[in-house]
Amino acid sequence: MPLVDMSLEQLQEYQGRNPRPDDFDEYWSRALAEMRAVKAEVELVRSEFQAPNADCFDLYFTGVRGARIHAKYVRPKNAPVPHPAILQFHGYTGSAGEWCDKLSYASVGYSVIAMDVRGQGGKSEDTGGVKGTTLNGHLIRGLDDHPDNLLFRHIFLDTAQLAGIAMGFPEVDPDRIGAMGASQGGGLTLACGALEPRIKRLAPTFPYLCDYLQGYDLDLDPGNQELKRFFRFHDPQHRRKQEIFTKLGYIDIQYLAQRIRGEVILGISMMDIGCPPSTQFSVYNKITAPKSLEIYPDFGHEYLPGFGDQTMQFFLGL
Repeated sequence: MPLVDMSLEQLQEYQGRNPRPDDFDEYWSRALAEMRAVKAEVELVRSEFQAPNADCFDLYFTGVRGARIHAKYVRPKNAPVPHPAILQFHGYTGSAGEWCDKLSYASVGYSVIAMDVRGQGGKSEDTGGVKGTTLNGHLIRGLDDHPDNLLFRHIFLDTAQLAGIAMGFPEVDPDRIGAMGASQGGGLTLACGALEPRIKRLAPTFPYLCDYLQGYDLDLDPGNQELKRFFRFHDPQHRRKQEIFTKLGYIDIQYLAQRIRGEVILGISMMDIGCPPSTQFSVYNKITAPKSLEIYPDFGHEYLPGFGDQTMQFFLGL
């Protein structure tokens, strides 16, 4: 099998390297309490795009720290009520994508809700407000501030809040919710299932946001420069390295993984330099819920043939 990382045998035993903060559980209990105290002020606005088999809406809600979060909501016409719903999360810097991408699930009677990550390529707000550098990316946002101000903390909470909102819609069966996404979207899928454990099925593809220290030290991805630039400009001799990666441990998906209760199918590409396989296995090996792994030996951070069809078959079992 081609390798850019460890052997498959080593990966199956790998448990991750990034430090786990001692107060990790208290951190997320505090975060969830903040989220639950927010008045969501959900708004549905009929979109300009409509389809014969579905009603399409722009969905807005207020997340933590006052950010207004946007999602695309596609609701099938003439489907039984209540029916299942799929939450979709996009890759880093992207957006919820095209309306037409959601219609395949609407055609089988499933609602689809695709979230724009705050401050990235869609309509969701990033309200900012942290001390220290923001440099050029979201991963380092808040590293010089209190851990409660890490931007990805807020993004993870947005996914859980969105799931709760979907579960409250009268047309949606709260016991038949799935979540999916690739790269950043794969990480957010897992975060959503961990922070809202009522999610029944999860289909992440090569998840990002895992085992940051391992990814940094492997230094395989020339396009992932945020942490490298942070150290070059703000800690050139790495005197704060332990501190920085421990703080990133609060938003490391591997340490949320044991909270997942839904069934997981994970697609992984063994030649992935964007999200190295070992970082993904650090999460997969910690999931205690029912799980399965689909391995693509010759593929990188790219389209995985057949996994989309397999994912739909997986969700048709909701």
